Amino acid sequence: MLADSVRLALPGEAAAIAALQRRAWTRSLPPDVAEAVLSAVDLASMTDSWEAAIRRPPLAQFRVLVAVGSDRVVGFAALGPSDDPDAEAGADALVAEFEVDPVAQRQGHGSRLLNAVVDTLRADGFTRATWWVRSYDDVLRQFLVEAGWDADGAHTEVALGDDGPRLKLLRLHTAI
Repeated sequence: MLADSVRLALPGEAAAIAALQRRAWTRSLPPDVAEAVLSAVDLASMTDSWEAAIRRPPLAQFRVLVAVGSDRVVGFAALGPSDDPDAEAGADALVAEFEVDPVAQRQGHGSRLLNAVVDTLRADGFTRATWWVRSYDDVLRQFLVEAGWDADGAHTEVALGDDGPRLKLLRLHTAI
């Protein structure tokens, strides 16, 4: 592996992506949401899902990218066409997942990964990208705003179930 690089994920990296995602959720989600999410799906199921997403994406424009540092996966992004009701087909993309391992943050991996996301979406013919960000995640929002993203006024609330904890999200967008 090349140190400090970003590339398409390999199927054999699915377990590393799933483990990284679980670690990130533990730190980035409110405790009640993290507990509900992590108890709803186990590591093996997450690994299988990531491997399927890498091996057999539903469309060619669905991609999983990994940031690599010190010969290991330190971040990942999942991206593809936006499924938002107001999305323009063929033009609007969605950054569905984006995580940098908490122990590898503030080392440039997030910036490299974000640049690769935009380059990949642009190469796939998209002209706008959207990203649903947790409403309380000021650090991520500031990172994105400094990179040229901005809130577009859309917001939503998601929950695991009718009685589950709720998570407020707001949408950022950028022209690519």
